[in-house]
Amino acid sequence: MNKYFATLLLSFVLAFNTIAQVQYETGNDPQNGLKTLKGILNIDVLKNDSAFAWMRNDISWYKPNAVAVSVMKEVKDTVQLMVFIGTWCEDSHIVFPQLLKLLNESGFNYNRLTVIGVDRKKTTLGSLCEALGVNKAPTIVVMKGGKEIGRVEEFGSSGMYDKDLGEVLLKAK
Repeated sequence: MNKYFATLLLSFVLAFNTIAQVQYETGNDPQNGLKTLKGILNIDVLKNDSAFAWMRNDISWYKPNAVAVSVMKEVKDTVQLMVFIGTWCEDSHIVFPQLLKLLNESGFNYNRLTVIGVDRKKTTLGSLCEALGVNKAPTIVVMKGGKEIGRVEEFGSSGMYDKDLGEVLLKAK
């Protein structure tokens, strides 16, 4: 039953991801006052909002893990990514722009990417965090055929999110 719910939930999220209307709410983080977005996010909204300057930081120094890029190139047409970020979260400020660079280098189609903003309590609109057991930001959930094949939370168990993502992606081959 749980895997059917995950498939239905993913289909729902992907279907609504293509609609142009705003699918998030805006607030402020109670601890640091930073602007927060909660719900399904558009990368352009993040890049163009002055509150999210971290999306425009120079990360030319960052070289994505070669194995992760190589495997992503192989599986990019068969996987979907759901990325839960906190616009208030320093780990998300580091990992998410780096992930986008990795995806760009692998030729990943952003139509297969769903970005979901969470608040400090790790909740979002539609109870997606609860349904998928997400309790850390950032969390990268890798789906294939509507089923989760693995995830990377924060910087991963190795401390290098991209290395761990490469290992998860190997399961998609």
